[in-house]
Amino acid sequence: MGYKVVVAGATGNVGREMLNILAEREFPVDEIAVLASRRSLGTEVSFGDKTLKTQDLATFDFTGWDIALFAIGSDATKEYAPKAAAAGCVVIDNSSLYRYDPDVPLVVPEVNADAVLGYAKKNIIANPNCSTAQMVVALKPLHDRAKIKRVVVSTYQSVSGSGKEGMDELWDQTKAVYNPVTEVPPKKYPKQIAFNVIPHIDVFMEDGSTKEEWKMVAETKKIVDPSIKVTATCVRVPVFVGHAESINIETEDFLDEDEARDILREAPGIMVVDKREDGGYVTPVECVGDFATFISRIRQDSTIDNGLNFWCVSDNLRKGAALNAVQIAEVLGQKVLKKG
Repeated sequence: MGYKVVVAGATGNVGREMLNILAEREFPVDEIAVLASRRSLGTEVSFGDKTLKTQDLATFDFTGWDIALFAIGSDATKEYAPKAAAAGCVVIDNSSLYRYDPDVPLVVPEVNADAVLGYAKKNIIANPNCSTAQMVVALKPLHDRAKIKRVVVSTYQSVSGSGKEGMDELWDQTKAVYNPVTEVPPKKYPKQIAFNVIPHIDVFMEDGSTKEEWKMVAETKKIVDPSIKVTATCVRVPVFVGHAESINIETEDFLDEDEARDILREAPGIMVVDKREDGGYVTPVECVGDFATFISRIRQDSTIDNGLNFWCVSDNLRKGAALNAVQIAEVLGQKVLKKG
């Protein structure tokens, strides 16, 4: 006996990826429903070797369904997640709406799988921000060994993090550079993204940080350890898929780079590719379509007593969104629902 699963936002980048990953990982699905807004009603999406037609999210009855994977943004989630939860369907939400709610677990299965058990207060589990998800997978095993005091992270985030509009804008502006007859002014982004980098993701906050940077701080504390100090600079780069991060950590206990490399090699969800030679590291282009979070360039930071630097790359549509949501569903099934 398997699960009755709903994917809300099935026509978007993340929703389609959720369907791909459910099929790839052979999640025990008895029945599946794909939902979208009224304007996308009837759009066909793929699930394994099946083609499914989207139903109307606004009129869908969640009664009798086990798990709903939401990829519909905060505004729609605010309206429909409580309805699904009240109907007895556990919502795994990819938006930022519930991440900071103390009654909603924020889960990365390799890091804090047991937090799933707290789902029952609201029948909702939150998926973290894409840039946080890949970082905490790498931080947790190092924190367990040497206790991380401080993290300094700079991100290089792909345009797929902004959805289809971001990807289209990069594509159209890139073409326009080679065909100067066409002009494609910025719409999704505040400045040109083609052949450029933009140190601005989400809205600005009073202290000068952006909300994306604030998310990384708050979510790392909630998922890993509230005592960790985090400072982030989040940058949008002209890459279609795959987020990269330059991470510097300071630990309480000394951690040798070779031991750190060994720890990360053994850690769940991580693949270490770290050769000190040309091309001996992973870039965003190479991580697309992969489940792993890749770690490269591990080296001691000689400017502090207990410091390490490393490079972290992952497919943001997968580990940063859809894969993590499906992994949460798997943990929920194993620990709580116990079907399939």
